[in-house]
Amino acid sequence: MINLDNLLRKNIKSLKPYSSARDEFQGEASVFLDANENPFNAPYNRYPDPLQQLLKEKIAGIKNVPAGNIFLGNGSDEPIDIVIRAFCEPGENNIVAIDPTYGMYKVAADINNVEYRTVKLSENFELVSTSVFAAIDKNTRLVFLCSPNNPSANYLDVSEMEKIIEGFEGIVVLDEAYIDFSNHVGFLPKLSKYPNLVILQTFSKAWGLAAIRLGMAFASKEIISVFNKIKYPYNINALTQEYALKILNNDEQKNKWVKEILANRKLLVDQLSNISCIKKIFPSDANFVLVKVDDAEGLYKYLIDNKIVVRNRSKIALCAGCIRITVGSKGENEQLCMALKQYSLNPG
Repeated sequence: MINLDNLLRKNIKSLKPYSSARDEFQGEASVFLDANENPFNAPYNRYPDPLQQLLKEKIAGIKNVPAGNIFLGNGSDEPIDIVIRAFCEPGENNIVAIDPTYGMYKVAADINNVEYRTVKLSENFELVSTSVFAAIDKNTRLVFLCSPNNPSANYLDVSEMEKIIEGFEGIVVLDEAYIDFSNHVGFLPKLSKYPNLVILQTFSKAWGLAAIRLGMAFASKEIISVFNKIKYPYNINALTQEYALKILNNDEQKNKWVKEILANRKLLVDQLSNISCIKKIFPSDANFVLVKVDDAEGLYKYLIDNKIVVRNRSKIALCAGCIRITVGSKGENEQLCMALKQYSLNPG
């Protein structure tokens, strides 16, 4: 068991959170005169539920996690920022993260003036727990893992992740944004086993809701209560809550999208393997594929000229000569492959 009091920043432990009108009264009433709201333009004149109870109950039924173990943020970036603010004293504590990985972990650390230490994955993007522990010291409060990882697309070794979660005396943040596209179930079924684990998931990928900016964090009730203490009072607006509830009623549609994306991923990989400018295709557990090419910069510019946008990842760790390709619709993937074949005939 971890002692959160020993990990939390002193000012967060003593913080008295803002109490909104909707925090102080929850229930049914015919006249609301407590929040200085405009009496006109119902229902959008009213502040939204600050704790998103209906939405959390719906998510709880889908994810098989109690609502009290769920935090909802403005994208996953909000809980990433909040977990740093909760546990890392600026200029004193540090964070350890794998490299390469999602870039916002470092940005959030830099914004909060917290040292960010990187541990390179192996050349095949494999996680080595001993390397992570070698970077940890008495001032390390957080370890960030991303699985399936971005940009490498691979699912990290389960036993190596478990060694870190079980052996680290701080908080492990496991980003599972792409878990719906993996054959692995992820760590959500094991959440109650690990009181120091924070799992991030999102509505941006499998649910096709990147525009509404809604991220999920799953953790112990004690950690969730800390997040709720720090967050802004009405961090998830009413329109986002309404639309998410509507979409969550159609879980079957999401599953169809995922199935189609996985089929398109297989087809895309098969097509890419027969194109000469593609030198290596890395295994994918995500809705994107990382590939190595001869001239990533030249190929990227060629595709841009042909109105096709991919991500040039050649300047980040272990990804020299690599581009990242999101799995699109069948038609979009075919358009990409046609352009790649033309490029292969006349590179540069």
